[in-house]
Amino acid sequence: MTDSKDQHPATLAARALGEVDEVTGAVIPPIHMATTLQRDENYEKRGGRQYIRDEGHAFDQPEALLAALEGGADAMLFSAGIAACTAAFQALAPGDHVIAPDVMYHGVARWLEEVGRHWGLEVDFIPAGDLKSMKAAVRPGHTRLVWIETPANPTWTVTDITAAADIAHEAGALLGVDSTVATPVHTTPIALGADIVAHSATKYLNGHSDVLAGAVVTARDDEFWQRIRRHRYLNGLLPGAFEAWLLLRGMRTLFVRVRQASGSALAVAEHFADHPCIERVLYPGLPDHPGHEIASRQMRDGFGAMLSMCIRGGAADAIRVAKACNIFLPATSLGGVESLIEHRHTSEPPGTGTPENLLRLSIGIEQTADLIADLEQALGGLED
Repeated sequence: MTDSKDQHPATLAARALGEVDEVTGAVIPPIHMATTLQRDENYEKRGGRQYIRDEGHAFDQPEALLAALEGGADAMLFSAGIAACTAAFQALAPGDHVIAPDVMYHGVARWLEEVGRHWGLEVDFIPAGDLKSMKAAVRPGHTRLVWIETPANPTWTVTDITAAADIAHEAGALLGVDSTVATPVHTTPIALGADIVAHSATKYLNGHSDVLAGAVVTARDDEFWQRIRRHRYLNGLLPGAFEAWLLLRGMRTLFVRVRQASGSALAVAEHFADHPCIERVLYPGLPDHPGHEIASRQMRDGFGAMLSMCIRGGAADAIRVAKACNIFLPATSLGGVESLIEHRHTSEPPGTGTPENLLRLSIGIEQTADLIADLEQALGGLED
């Protein structure tokens, strides 16, 4: 790989660190599909590898690229975002105390409730972004991991990463950050004090809605990181070789896609902020968003491509708007090139607290004016 010290992260991503196949000169890496590797003439592992699980060549380049983009010491790919996020919790021991926000990806919250507690973790949920509650909840010497998601799905609550890291470290705990929505384009949590950064790589890192994968990046290659690695190996939580290759391909356009989508998201949020059919727009880029000031400090090059709209009315009105869209597809997930709209209360399990009138929008890379026009005509049905 070429020396990348002075290159902008967007350049690192576009060039995938500049690696060229030594045998063929190909600028696109080959896909190594082999699950097992022959030993050499001395019956030694070739390059320390013998089996794809945790030793496959397919993971080297995407992991190295992601570590570089996040400013981390190392990175690991996982079979899904939920596997990546929960790996940090499973590197803890039964009896350890963890703190998590009450607004976050519901899959991780459910895992903590149904699996983490059953396994022996002590879990406290606190109001997302509330540093006073975080400071009151930590138990020095007993709290091992403070987990935050910023911006948090689906209200896009923003947490001050630096302040959260100070609280966690003062108590002897680690800070883990789910940065799926921010991506390395907008935020690099390790530079702000985080110890672990997780991504649902299915979303923006891949960006084409055709890969299921997760990723974790560490600030240090230490004992805790090695426990996560061991957990991934023993549980077989790796993606396939083709998925890793597709993920690398997606990361090459990460900055272009995210910048375009984030710019459109801001335009959409500003356009509909005072719309008569909308109760409120939730987006960190709007000055009246509670997390705007913090987001302005710790996010760069935009505020992300996710926003939510609370429709004036109830669940039926919100679903009616979602169904009336032509460009926005009524579907789960986020981070693809296509724009999606979803009634989150329908998708999430009971008790998540998501308002019944909330629509979550994942802004894609379509023309901004077309997205605004599509939402305008869909909302027009409420005025009839």
